[in-house]
Amino acid sequence: MVDNKISMPSGMGGLVRYFDDYRSKIEFKPGHIIIMCILVIIVLLMLHAWGNSWLGV
Repeated sequence: MVDNKISMPSGMGGLVRYFDDYRSKIEFKPGHIIIMCILVIIVLLMLHAWGNSWLGV
């Protein structure tokens, strides 16, 4: 039998690079994302603890 495999170039065999196509105007450092997540968690904990009295619900 004949082996009919399609051979791809070794450099880009099925990989797609979107970094070259589009560059966002808004960029965040990983440390900023971690700080924002911690702040959101703190706000959620505060709303869970004292939200009823603050919002009058």
